[in-house]
Order: sequence, then C-alpha cells, then structure tokens
Amino acid sequence: MKIALIGPFPPFRGGISMFNHSLSKEFEKNHTVFRISFSMMYPKILFPGKSQFSDFNASSTDKIINSLNPFSWIKTVKQLNTLMPDIIIFQYWHPFFSPAFQFISKRIKLVSKAKIIANCNNVFPHEKFFMSKRLALMFFKNVDHFIVMSTSVKKDLYKIHPLANCIEIKHPVYDIFGKRISKDIARSKLSLKSEKIILFFGMIRDYKGLDILIRSANDLKKKLNDFKIVVAGECYENKKFYYNLAKDLDVESKIRFDFKFIPNHDVGKYFCAADLVVLPYKSATQSGIIPIAYHFNKPVVSTNVGGLSECVDVGKTGFICEPDAKSISKAVVKFFNSKTNFKDHINSIKKQYSWKFFVDKIISTVL
Repeated sequence: MKIALIGPFPPFRGGISMFNHSLSKEFEKNHTVFRISFSMMYPKILFPGKSQFSDFNASSTDKIINSLNPFSWIKTVKQLNTLMPDIIIFQYWHPFFSPAFQFISKRIKLVSKAKIIANCNNVFPHEKFFMSKRLALMFFKNVDHFIVMSTSVKKDLYKIHPLANCIEIKHPVYDIFGKRISKDIARSKLSLKSEKIILFFGMIRDYKGLDILIRSANDLKKKLNDFKIVVAGECYENKKFYYNLAKDLDVESKIRFDFKFIPNHDVGKYFCAADLVVLPYKSATQSGIIPIAYHFNKPVVSTNVGGLSECVDVGKTGFICEPDAKSISKAVVKFFNSKTNFKDHINSIKKQYSWKFFVDKIISTVL
C-alpha cells in the first residue's frame, strides 16, 4: 500500500515530529511511504522557543505546507493527486493547522478514494485558543477514521464529533534515542554525583507543572537523602519564576536546571542517569515522555490527569499521584522505598506498545 503521512518531520523539533518519524520508519518496512512536511509550521511571532529546528534530519520529506499560505495547500493537493496514496494520515494536535488540513483533505476527497485518517494527539490544545472546537470540526468532517492514544482524547473527540469512527491505540514506545548506557557512565557524562536522580524532561510549559515539582522538593528534602531533581528541556515560560521559586523554598541545591533543548543524541544520557522520571502535569492528554522512559527501562511517577495514568501499571512500572506537591513527594518516596523490580515489569509492558502493533492496527482498521 501507499501511505502518505502529513505533519512535521525532523528537522522540526518536538514530540509530533519524532512520532511521525518513528511511524514512517515502521510503515516503510512493508509499504511505500510519502512524507509531507511543512515549509513553515509556526510563524516566528507565535513560536515561544529559540528555534523550531534540531540537527536531526533522518527522513527524506517533501517540505511543502506553509501553515499560512493557501498556495502551498494547493501544491500539496496536487502532489497527493500525483502520488495517489491509499491512506493519508494527518497528525492533528492544534486547531491552528485546521484551515490547511481542512483545505487539503476536502479537495483530496473530491478526486481520490484514499482513506483519510486523523491521528489525534490532542483534540483541544493545552492552552486556550480562539474557536478551537469550530476549527477542529472544519477538518474532522473530512476524516474517515480517527486514531486516539488515550481514553481522555477519545472522550474529547466524541464531545464534538459523536459519530467519529474512532479506534484507540496506546502510544508506542520510542526506540530512536539510542541504546541504553550504564547509570554510572550517564551520570559521569552529565557530571551528576547525587545518589538519587529524579528527572523532569521535555519543554517547559505551565501545564506541565514544574512549579509543583519544585514545591515537592521542599517536602522531599525532609524524607530523602542525597537526591537531585534534574530539569532538562527548553523553557517556554519565564525562567526566573522557577529559579526564584527554588530559591524562596531553599531547594536550589536540590535542583539542576538544564533549560535548553536536548538533542536526540543526548536524550539517552538524561534518562539513563535517572532513577525515576516524574511527570507533575496539571493537565494532559497523553505524553511521549512515558514511552521514552520505558524505552530506557525507567519507572515513572505521573499525576492522575488526562490519559497519563492509563500507561502506568501502579506499583510495577511506576506510581500515580495527584497534581500537588505533597502527593508527588509521597509517590517519589514510595518509589525509593519500594523493592519492586521495575525493569522486569517495564520490559513486559513494552511488548504491548510496539510500533508494529500500532501500524498493523491502522491497516486492519482501514481495510
């Protein structure tokens, strides 16, 4: 079969880009894959980070879609009509891209029998956005099948599109961030000397709850010896807020802030150095951080928001807590006091979250 994947690909940064890359690598084992990416995704004025690009560019893509330029949308339609794919999969995560996706999908359906799939990373954006519901529905009315990766997102989809033809498949475990290295080597590379390393990984936005994790350190220092919270990711918020919060709570010595984009070749160092990965999110749908943690055999502590808890086998691959400092610190302490062999449980659960299973499920649904 011929599969067209539409959305960001490397060198664009971010979880959606890496998801699309991994999905394309699995599809191309048995199918012909066309990668259609953006020539411009976000205009600079709307992008809070330093750069939208990384130095990772492993996929051959057609960089066509300009999110604000309808002429590029016409060009994309012409390209798809030439390629004649059997399946077209859009990565959907934000209503900002709905006008482009709506235009492309609507015109493709006029001339093609291709099945159009929307892989919904989110239905609603994490931050408020003008006309989110209406913009989403503009695109969704042209979609034949929807994929969601959590029950939370499925519920959001049915709220605005009750008749959606939807399947739920859990987010596969990433395998693109290199091989595991020993904890000692990873810590040496990062100059980490504490006995217990707790990792917060990924871009920093308010909804990810870094402030809650910092507050939990105030409680943790009374209960844990020799620990360090390592924060690794580009900060899209005010850095001074987090620095000042740590200072005010007198936990500066307990937190290392690596406020920078972590390139793919360094991701493994942080996860392999860690004992535990913490997701103190205030809101969420699902997260790509848990699949990365599982790839490196690292247990997680996650708040019980959105679909995060669906990926945690409590007491075996991690613990669930509420989005408040006391609850997080309690779960972290419970982990360090546990005698569970988390690695064996994580290795077992990883078999359920393979990219092959994800792709096979898509094909069987469409056929």
